[in-house]
Amino acid sequence: MSETRVHLKFERQFEGVLEAEGAQAPVGKKTEGRLAPYDLLLGALGSCYYATFVGLADKMRLAYSRADIAIHGVKREEAPATLKTVDMVLTIHGASEGKGFQRAAELAAKYCSVHETIARVAEIRLEVVFEA
Repeated sequence: MSETRVHLKFERQFEGVLEAEGAQAPVGKKTEGRLAPYDLLLGALGSCYYATFVGLADKMRLAYSRADIAIHGVKREEAPATLKTVDMVLTIHGASEGKGFQRAAELAAKYCSVHETIARVAEIRLEVVFEA
């Protein structure tokens, strides 16, 4: 079984620090220099998704130089305001050809545990784009 531990330290107000092994990030209200809760959630989605994608791309021997992921989430109006929709745009840079990338992208969505967790409450749409 895999375990993950984080520790959060807060001032009296909603300003604090998220600490994980070897790293930390300022958290709180959406202000400059701080990550808000949904920033962290969508960041977790993108990083889990990309870690899964990289493993698949390596197995499939897909050649590319780098990738960007843009994620946009919309929350429901009613409480609790869970995510309603999430749009992910995976941009692949320097790919020699597009063949196989769509399949790797779809499989990454299927095997990424954070993607599967969020997909239980929100519709997640994925687009794959290629740039030189």
